[in-house]
Amino acid sequence: MKPVLIDTSTIVALLDRSEHRHQACVDALAEISRPLVTCEAVIAETCHLLRRMPGATEAVLQNIQSGVIRIPWGLAGRELQVSELIRQYAKVPMAFADACLVCMAEEFATGDILTLDSDFEVYRWSTRKTFKILVEPRQRSKK
Repeated sequence: MKPVLIDTSTIVALLDRSEHRHQACVDALAEISRPLVTCEAVIAETCHLLRRMPGATEAVLQNIQSGVIRIPWGLAGRELQVSELIRQYAKVPMAFADACLVCMAEEFATGDILTLDSDFEVYRWSTRKTFKILVEPRQRSKK
């Protein structure tokens, strides 16, 4: 069973009920029965962004400890690949955690991702494959 990648933006929105995309992330997560995977860079980024929210870091770590989110990937031996992706997408620009997730997509052969980051519409894994963003896109207001 192929896993689903989970990005910082979704974890933050799931834990921060005041985040305007919170419910969209909750709804998307409810549809997922496959394992959720991420990397330590995403966890570090998430904890940094939620550092002022009491109990958030503990909640992130509890989700890892309980297996809700798995971290089956490490940077060791993949530094060149990550560096090349960051250089390739310098105009976007690509964050370190995003580059790690693109590498994970290639290794786990899945472009399914829970993210609010529109940069994943630009990024490609395995050279030309697009990501499938599993969170409903924002509703555009009618003018």
